[in-house]
Amino acid sequence: MSSNKPSLPKGTRDFSPSEMVKRNYIFDTIKSVFRKYGYQEIQTPSMENLSTLTGKYGDEGDKLIFKILNSGDFWAEADKRQQNDSTFSVNSRSLLPLLSEKALRYDLTVPFARYVVMHQNEISFPFKRFQVQPVWRADRPQKGRYREFYQCDVDVVGSESLLNEAEFILVYKEALSNLGLKDFTIKINNRKILAGIAEVIGKPELIVDMTVAIDKLDKIGFEGVVKELGERGFSSDEIEALRPAILLQGTNEQKLSDLRTMLAGSEIAMKGIEEIETIFEYLRNICPSFYEETQCKLELDITLARGLNYYTGAIFEVKTNEVAMGSIGGGGRYDDLTGMFGLKGLTGAGISFGADRIYDVLEELNLFPSDQTIGTKVLISNFDTESERYALPLLNLLRQANISAELYPSSAKIKKQLSYADSKRIPYVILLGSQEMESGILTLKNMETGEQTSLSFEQLLSYLK
Repeated sequence: MSSNKPSLPKGTRDFSPSEMVKRNYIFDTIKSVFRKYGYQEIQTPSMENLSTLTGKYGDEGDKLIFKILNSGDFWAEADKRQQNDSTFSVNSRSLLPLLSEKALRYDLTVPFARYVVMHQNEISFPFKRFQVQPVWRADRPQKGRYREFYQCDVDVVGSESLLNEAEFILVYKEALSNLGLKDFTIKINNRKILAGIAEVIGKPELIVDMTVAIDKLDKIGFEGVVKELGERGFSSDEIEALRPAILLQGTNEQKLSDLRTMLAGSEIAMKGIEEIETIFEYLRNICPSFYEETQCKLELDITLARGLNYYTGAIFEVKTNEVAMGSIGGGGRYDDLTGMFGLKGLTGAGISFGADRIYDVLEELNLFPSDQTIGTKVLISNFDTESERYALPLLNLLRQANISAELYPSSAKIKKQLSYADSKRIPYVILLGSQEMESGILTLKNMETGEQTSLSFEQLLSYLK
């Protein structure tokens, strides 16, 4: 049997014990904020029926769905279909149901909508849930962009109140501040405003093409957006009419005022502007100091489009200003998502944290707390059978006191045991020799300073706590 060189699929990663401690620090910090705002945790399967996912993310998103190959001889099934159905032709579209009926989830929002519809008789509305699980996208891997990554989602369904959107802004502010970020921007827009812009320039049927193009402003610049709009069917006059909206400047209040003038003829745009103003008013009432704080900036950005087709109201995107990184969060309102699964008239809204990008940001800024890297806190040395027997009750008592402890599993020279403690970054080692066993006074070695202290077991417990 030939041996293969071990490797990972591009865009995926292993996580070491020290990395998992840091990742769990992110998850636990974010989850604690979710719970504070009244959200409860659920989980959904890694795979969904392909029909559940397709058609929810737009054409570009659908291309990035990882499909799962069916088991069995699909080619024989295709031959059978062709023999029994003269209209059946073999092509990529007709073969897809035979090749794949399931897919890895692309995000957590669509599976959540499916969950709500399937469990509607078991849950109370408004239903507030959070979910922290991996998702998969067949994207081109690059810095901060992976094919397998975790999302931390928080959603509410069954409530039209814009208080939810205001609280999402506060959730972002609190969670990211708790993680140590000191300069980040929460961008907000409304899909109704974008629909109004498309309406005013006479291209309501091309709203998706318009939003996909202008959403790339940060990446390709205005001239690049102009080129893409032209390729998507917009005339030079229509593009020129878009210019003031795309290049809107000033404070949030100035932008809203300009939009009211610019889009006065669009009823749907006025509705979107009113929704933004209501969210801002909620923020002022809940947290009067919000606009005075410097680490979190709230910016109305008309070019923000959030390419996913299911958004219908306010939309969000979060970026850190401390390092070069793409968005570390985003979301919005989706009034008709559950309708795709047969449950009409149920509005929803939600946001997501990009945990993997947040990890990279915290790592680059050295923001992980030093004590978060500790796994085992104390190692008990093991020199012979007698010391091992003496150590076992101590090991149990340490663990009962909620102190993470381990006993070196076999007798060995002290150098080897200390090297083991160093490799695992264990901060303390109990040196257990004949003198310690006779006197009951234990020697505790600080692995960072090298200092050794003699302590009774009671003093040791107090010290380690």
